[in-house]
Amino acid sequence: MAATPAPPGAPPKPTWDPRKVEAPFPWLRPTIRIRLTLLYGGMFLIAGILLLSIIYLLAAQALNTGNEPLFKIVGGREIRVTSDNCPQAASGNLLIAEFNSAISACTDHQRQVALDNLLSRSLLALLGLAVIAFAFGYAMAGRVLSPLGRITRTARAVAGSDLSRRIELDGPDDELKELSDTFDEMLERLQRAFTAQQRFVGNASHELRTPLAINRTLLEVHLSDPGAPVELQQLGKTLLATNERSEQLVEGLLLLARSDNQIVERKPVDLAEVADRAVDQALSEADAKGVQIRGERGPAVVQGNGVLLERIALNLVQNAVRYNVKEDGWVEVTTETQHGQAVLVVTNTGPVVPAYEIDSLFEPFRRLRTERTGSDKGVGLGLSIARSVARAHGGRIIAEPREGGGLVMRVTLPI
Repeated sequence: MAATPAPPGAPPKPTWDPRKVEAPFPWLRPTIRIRLTLLYGGMFLIAGILLLSIIYLLAAQALNTGNEPLFKIVGGREIRVTSDNCPQAASGNLLIAEFNSAISACTDHQRQVALDNLLSRSLLALLGLAVIAFAFGYAMAGRVLSPLGRITRTARAVAGSDLSRRIELDGPDDELKELSDTFDEMLERLQRAFTAQQRFVGNASHELRTPLAINRTLLEVHLSDPGAPVELQQLGKTLLATNERSEQLVEGLLLLARSDNQIVERKPVDLAEVADRAVDQALSEADAKGVQIRGERGPAVVQGNGVLLERIALNLVQNAVRYNVKEDGWVEVTTETQHGQAVLVVTNTGPVVPAYEIDSLFEPFRRLRTERTGSDKGVGLGLSIARSVARAHGGRIIAEPREGGGLVMRVTLPI
């Protein structure tokens, strides 16, 4: 008798604590506030010491200049009093009051000259210290804020759908290090989410297309039987139309899911060529509805995915043809380059569209004044897909009501 296998044991307990270990002395953590306080306080202290030293030297020099004697006694047998700074008092023909007044004037003049020199040299020293302080402060601020630049560059790269980029900031355990670690953790979770989404889109693409393709094949086989009853053939045609609508819905949903991300691989694509292909595909439907397609399409080369850009033009042209007037309708498709951007404009006649309902046209499964799910004109994803593809290429799409009825759809893409 075979032995009963033992039930699986409990998973081993983790040997590490997933919670973040706090430092024993959190107030000793080298935060940016403490570092900036020490940095700017030290700079202020050094600048003050330098300024005081310079002022001390200038004051000492001014005192030495001010201590020079006003008068000198010269001569041998005949003693004479001379003065280079106060010749008026050394003339020898002055009364005592005039002599004392001349001495006071000379002393005040010499003191004023010394103070003026001290002030001018102090201002020059202050100006030099200010230039040095600003240059040193600019350099230190750039060094302190360099991690923010690294975080910004990584975020800009991630905005271009490069989710594999990480900051991996080194340095002290401060607020910027904590911010970069949190950002890296968020990027890791986003990458896992997008990877799971891509995997789901791939699996859904296979799982949803296969049964619909089988149903279409079976219905076409039954409809090819000439001996089938009329009622069965009518039912088969109805089911085939429903199956085709389901296939369009699945393709639209998958394309919408894929186009929400940025386009990584880009190639030169001419919007004029894309618009021409879209017009060619919609020409038979336009002829059946009596709608004229016109317009001049100039060269407008962008960097992007040609298949997705063709989907934008095709969806806009098909919508313009389907939602048109019954008689004398027209659709104008133009491409050109304006202000460094490629522009695709699709204008059509049609019913009057209120301005407040323009935004709802870009919502999935919505149509003007009604739900799209009950219409035979489409699956209700055309404009939603066009907007997603435009955003994925770094552009945008704008809808405006046309005077007299219809819409003006303008797609702008960077060159």
